[in-house]
Amino acid sequence: MPQYLVAIHHPDNYDASLETKEMMRDIHVLNEEMEAAGARFFAGGLQSAPLAKSLRKQPGGEVLLTDGPYLEAKEHIGGFWILDAANMDEALAWGRKAVAACRASVEVREFLAMPTE
Repeated sequence: MPQYLVAIHHPDNYDASLETKEMMRDIHVLNEEMEAAGARFFAGGLQSAPLAKSLRKQPGGEVLLTDGPYLEAKEHIGGFWILDAANMDEALAWGRKAVAACRASVEVREFLAMPTE
């Protein structure tokens, strides 16, 4: 069964301390629904983007380590689910529920199918 990333996007200045009890309840309910449906493979939240570390390959094989996210953007991934879904339509149905529960924008992408040997 294909797997899909359902990524929650937060603005760069997102303040997790403003998340309400109702929002946390809605996310918990969604997680339980995903579990019951056998769709949730993995889920996790991420620390804020300014706490990220980025690594970039440099000429000569050196690796440059910098503070902050790899890309400068107005939004960053704040959390995500990896779901087992029959198709994109099913994954999008979960994504719509994630938008409502998280009160945030969501991106849904299918993982690449790797050829088997």
